[in-house]
Amino acid sequence: MQPNATLYLTADDAGLARAADLLRAGALVAFPTETVYGLGGDARNGEAVAAIYAAKGRPSFNPLIAHVASVQAAQRHVEWSAQAERLAAAFWPGPLTLVLPLKPDHGISSLVTAGLETLAVRVPAHPAAQALLSAFDSPVAAPSANPSGRISPTTADHVRAGLDGRIGALVDDGPCGVGLESTIIGLAGEPALLRPGGLAAEEIEAVLGHKLLHYQEGDALTAPGQLLSHYAPDASVRLNAGAPQGDEVLLGFGEMACDLNLSPKGHLPEAAANLFAALHELDATGRPIAVAPIPDHGLGAAINDRLRRAAAPRGS
Repeated sequence: MQPNATLYLTADDAGLARAADLLRAGALVAFPTETVYGLGGDARNGEAVAAIYAAKGRPSFNPLIAHVASVQAAQRHVEWSAQAERLAAAFWPGPLTLVLPLKPDHGISSLVTAGLETLAVRVPAHPAAQALLSAFDSPVAAPSANPSGRISPTTADHVRAGLDGRIGALVDDGPCGVGLESTIIGLAGEPALLRPGGLAAEEIEAVLGHKLLHYQEGDALTAPGQLLSHYAPDASVRLNAGAPQGDEVLLGFGEMACDLNLSPKGHLPEAAANLFAALHELDATGRPIAVAPIPDHGLGAAINDRLRRAAAPRGS
């Protein structure tokens, strides 16, 4: 059971120690990562994980990412491989999630994996996340700290707006730097891009030395963030707009007249970091949202993935 009042903590030693104690007690704690704020619960505690699904209104067939402090911590729960070692050496800590086969004695709640024989695992780079995971010293299941299907939270205020009173605590350490969820790579078979994110697929392919397979809509869900309608504002979203129509507000990219610009200089990392905050801001206007074209390479592929899901018909 989660308390009715959410405790607000700062990301200092005392605040993070209190957050770790709450996780041990089975409470839910929202905390910052370099990608977005996560809603954490003890990944070994089925009741805590069930509370994550309940707080978010998340479908239980949609698996969660387990966050750990180190490669060694990840290896306690999954079957490691040479490909995992190469990617972890290159990109961990960082915005990369690996999906690997579970060890027989993994100890992870089946609710985390949605009954699959694989686990999505990540070592985040954010100092507060690292400190919390080290203090807790166990895997933390942590989807984005927002109601399921809604715009992901990149500030503590976004978390408050969606989950205040429904979770145990919130650790506030300012805005997230990357602003897009992690890239997810499946390594249970041939390496596959299961979800584009804050690390460009081209960088991963360069380390592996070959192209990734790509998840296709309609394939079975094997990782978080694969639902067609996801990351969605209340307002309707129209993509690849050259100009607003009717009462729309225009989200721009590059040099152009618009209501809000993801990156006036056309810089994709800046646009990625600003995406969810911009959608939150424009959604608050109560008007339909039009979005200018975004280049579909590098981090642009992940930005466009999130925008397509934001624009998809609800209930998909």
